[in-house]
Amino acid sequence: MKKIFAIILFQSVFLPHVCAQEKQDTVLTITLHQAIDIARQQSPDVLYARHSFRSSYWNYCYYKANYLPSLSFNSTPNFNHSINAITLPDGTAQYVQQNQLQADATLSISQNIAFTGGNIFVQSRLQRLDELTNNAYSYKSTPVIVGYQQSLFGYNYLKWDKKIEPIRFEAAKRTYVESLELVSARATDKFFGLAKAQTNLEISRTNFANADTLYVFAQGRYNIGTITENEMLQLEINKLNEESNQLNAQLEVDDCMENLRSYLGIKDALPIVVVIDNDIPLKDIYFQEALQYALQNSPDILDLQRQKLESESSVANAKASTGLKADLYMQFGLAQTGREIETAYKNPLNQQHVEIGFRLPVLDWGRGKGQVQLAKSRRDMVFAQADQERNNFEMNIIKLVKQFNLQSNQLHVAVKADYTAERRNEVARKLYLLGKSTILDLNASITEKDTAKRNYINTLNNYWSLYYTLRSITLYDFEKNIPITEDYNMLIK
Repeated sequence: MKKIFAIILFQSVFLPHVCAQEKQDTVLTITLHQAIDIARQQSPDVLYARHSFRSSYWNYCYYKANYLPSLSFNSTPNFNHSINAITLPDGTAQYVQQNQLQADATLSISQNIAFTGGNIFVQSRLQRLDELTNNAYSYKSTPVIVGYQQSLFGYNYLKWDKKIEPIRFEAAKRTYVESLELVSARATDKFFGLAKAQTNLEISRTNFANADTLYVFAQGRYNIGTITENEMLQLEINKLNEESNQLNAQLEVDDCMENLRSYLGIKDALPIVVVIDNDIPLKDIYFQEALQYALQNSPDILDLQRQKLESESSVANAKASTGLKADLYMQFGLAQTGREIETAYKNPLNQQHVEIGFRLPVLDWGRGKGQVQLAKSRRDMVFAQADQERNNFEMNIIKLVKQFNLQSNQLHVAVKADYTAERRNEVARKLYLLGKSTILDLNASITEKDTAKRNYINTLNNYWSLYYTLRSITLYDFEKNIPITEDYNMLIK
């Protein structure tokens, strides 16, 4: 009996510490927060989120450039050696062979006007015409031209972009922060996937060691006739089952380890061992507080607002495409010609050009009206869907807060249940060794111990997953009581 107790004591106390010391320098040990930090730096989801944000940033820069002045230089030289019909001063036409070289240079500054949707521009131009047959040339200068062009009743995309694009970019920034929190939640699931597998392996190893010890002990008791053959065979079956469970648990650990390593972007081939921290930052989150931060910070709310504006923009575009249309083009400037460049800039003459174009559909068989009504119908549908999605969003916040608060309480229960089940199993094993308990009671205590341990890991996993999910929706750190943000300037360098 003393030898058996010594074997059990060595297996349960000294052997695990020896094995742990041997493996200490050959494994990569990480905690949950370390896994999350690694995932937020180099996981595939983070890399995708960064590129997505950069794309949104450059799209926003393109939008802002539409409201800034632009400077351009244009030149279209051309050579013409052909026979063309030329109108003579008396009104008749005659075919004349032409051998000309034309060159020009235009420097232009333009500025969009967001309020009207028009464009104002200033140009300076110089042209040269070479008559190659006569070896003659001349210049035409346009020192300055001021012009303005506008669609009088058209769709003003500049006005609508000014309403929509800032919301789109702000949503992109918040979406990036949300993505990081979702990465934390996914890393949590991968982390606890390995934690569950390692727990199952630890349980199976402990159970196998205990089953093997009990089987050896049972053989001695069977030989002296204190237990039945059926009970000894039951202990042998327990030992074989635990050996099989140990093999299956090792395969599960290998798979979960590769999944975690792949998601964290770890290229080191060392085995990974996760360390579970039992501390939890929060017990409860108030619903009204979570809802307030979610409505204030979530990119989903901004997306709903953007969808409404885009639907209204579509209605404005449909209205502008029907009915009276008018285009205005005006330019005023100075111009002069000369044989030399200097004379082409002397005493320039005034020039003006004003053009107005109208288009009014007389009979379109209701096509324009149908387009407007279709756009309005889609707008109303978008508004209805947005309102419904907002309601669903608020209900989801309620459900997540309730689940989180419940999970926090369940975690405390799971800790106590795990400790109690562990103690009961120790007592049941000692009683069985002393012959004061049955094999059924021992098996029941083992099952309860294993179930309690797995339930504790599952509860801890659910707690952290819900915690980071709430952070992703509210973009708020409930532990530090500050909004969650990022250095966006570092992302675009």
